[in-house]
Amino acid sequence: MENVKTHPEIVQKTTYSILFIISFSHLINDLLQAVIPSIYPLIKENFNLSFSQIGIITFTYQIIASILQPFVGMYTDKKSKPYSLLIGMSFTMLGLFFISIASSFTYLLLSVSLIGIGSSIFHPESSRVAHLASGGKKGLAQSIFQLGGNAGSAIGPLLVALIVIPHGQTYIIWFCLIALIGIFVLYKIALWYSEHLSLKNAGKIAKEPAVHHLSKRRVIISLIILLVLIFSKYFYMTSITSYYTFFLIDKFHLSIQESQLYLFTFLGAVATGTLIGGPLGDKFGRKYVIWISILGVAPFTLLLPHVSLFWVGILSVIIGLIISSAFSAILVYATELLPGKLGLVAGLFFGFAFGMGGLGSAILGKLADATSIAHVFNICAFLPLLGIITGFLPNIENKKVA
Repeated sequence: MENVKTHPEIVQKTTYSILFIISFSHLINDLLQAVIPSIYPLIKENFNLSFSQIGIITFTYQIIASILQPFVGMYTDKKSKPYSLLIGMSFTMLGLFFISIASSFTYLLLSVSLIGIGSSIFHPESSRVAHLASGGKKGLAQSIFQLGGNAGSAIGPLLVALIVIPHGQTYIIWFCLIALIGIFVLYKIALWYSEHLSLKNAGKIAKEPAVHHLSKRRVIISLIILLVLIFSKYFYMTSITSYYTFFLIDKFHLSIQESQLYLFTFLGAVATGTLIGGPLGDKFGRKYVIWISILGVAPFTLLLPHVSLFWVGILSVIIGLIISSAFSAILVYATELLPGKLGLVAGLFFGFAFGMGGLGSAILGKLADATSIAHVFNICAFLPLLGIITGFLPNIENKKVA
């Protein structure tokens, strides 16, 4: 009986070693995903693709991840699968291998589909690991977890610029080595996760208390608001991740490698902002972080398409810092709306974010073909104004503190 009493105390502590390891695995996963948009200028030229076809590539791998993630999350809420993380990374590795030898547009679509499947398996369970290791510091844990993903998204384009762009499509195969490292890291995570599940099944881990007493209707409305905010954030983000390099090349006549460095700078700012957002949400309330992150970035997005290259660089850093702080706060807020449904929430919100990114890329690619890249950026600049609806979210953190 003495051991039973001490176990909850152990698992309630923040396990920073696990948080940093799962963050590193998130870095690897998102670094490998970032290879896809980073090679767009290369494959657009190699395969003579239109902007619409570029959008379809993004749409394909992100919509597959979007559709599958909630189902993966619901399944793992009922029956956790620690070693599924390794399977997810293996799908991603296969996708990269096939991209490196792809010889047609159809082949590219099939290859990126495998990466979409890998992401759909990885995100719900890895997000659960971060939650389990949080020790109650949920915002901080999600920020550390998201930091890895955003850092990977920033490093990916830089590595592509150094490794792939100078040598060609076949050099993408070298990223499979990074995927192998990811599989080894996730094996270590799976061992810890399995041990945690053993304690839980033995009844030695205390259940988390509910943090609100909202009606089902209010919870559903709040979730819809959060999803609209995700739409706003990721529709705008996809304009940067998929088309920022084209915008810079078109307007300022930069080379592909120079434009990749600007994208790296933006994504580096996103990684930094992500780390800040979670702890601020823990301290001041997640609703206020969400509000400032999305609505507060609007003046800068509205300016971006109309300034010189110097100010584009400055504004992109400011935008990255501010807008990136929202997702960790949104995800933790949603898990508190639906306690005990972490896999479903993570799958739904990661999936919806992927879906909006994919749909946005396809729509914006079509719009760019019909008008211009500059017009796309002018339209997307207004999306953060949707952040005003954050005011309708209930203040559940205040109830928790009280």
